[in-house]
Amino acid sequence: MEYGNDFFKKILDSLYDSVYFCDKERKITYWNKAAEKLTGYTANEITGTHCWDQKLVHTNIKGENLCGGATCPAVRAMKEKTLVEEEIYLRHKDGHRIPVLTRISPIYDEGGNVTGAVEIFSDNSAKMSAFAQIEKLEKLAFIDELTGIGNRRYTEIKIGAKLAETERYAWAREFGLLFMDIDRFKQVNDVYGHDTGDGVLKMVAKTLASNLRSDDFIGRWGGEEFVAVITDTDNKSLYGIAEKLRALVSQSSFTTDRGSVSATISAGATVAKRGETMEQLIKRADRLMYESKSSGRNFVTIG
Repeated sequence: MEYGNDFFKKILDSLYDSVYFCDKERKITYWNKAAEKLTGYTANEITGTHCWDQKLVHTNIKGENLCGGATCPAVRAMKEKTLVEEEIYLRHKDGHRIPVLTRISPIYDEGGNVTGAVEIFSDNSAKMSAFAQIEKLEKLAFIDELTGIGNRRYTEIKIGAKLAETERYAWAREFGLLFMDIDRFKQVNDVYGHDTGDGVLKMVAKTLASNLRSDDFIGRWGGEEFVAVITDTDNKSLYGIAEKLRALVSQSSFTTDRGSVSATISAGATVAKRGETMEQLIKRADRLMYESKSSGRNFVTIG
């Protein structure tokens, strides 16, 4: 039995994992349904563009662009004629950053020459656990209506529960708090309008929620402020998580009629102390966040 191209396209479109093909110049020639769902971009929007065009904009954990040349996983796979597997971050059509696990293999012609590459990539967030929790809590008025993450009430409950746990049980592990504020948010509202400001809030919230571990929590404290509860951490790992989130937010953007809109955050990071109150913990993290503002913004201060 012979199979045509349409048959194989149907198979690829039925896969759970995202798949795309590119030629040697990294022009994308195929984009399956799962890729559409994960990235928000349709095949018509992506096919014919290059992987280095300003759409997906792959970055590493430090926020460094991987699409410039030698650092591109597809370039490496074709040049070295080998499978390349990496954890990277791509930009969703809505602007937020999502973590993906990507596996890229070279494609050969009948003569053994490399003619392009095939990439399979899948969601590498904590299986969207933050959003799974959100679905369960929507009916309990714990969700911020605009951003879809936990509201201040729920954030206070989470912090209070962690403080009580560390006070009650000797075995309880340390937890950290990140207090984050979008830089120059009033300027965004003044220049672009409140609808765009709302878009920035949603973009930042989704980037933060998509890139936390399954046991961590993110909530909107109010206005342009966000608070993350980071479980089982110390100063070193807490700073690393905060830096990752800062870098990913700085690499997120979306397009409006007036051009591209991006954002940065300033963060205060601190590990909770046994016996302290929620007010003391929040006040310390908030103070550290303002130190980041004073240091030039788009910065993390830990203390």
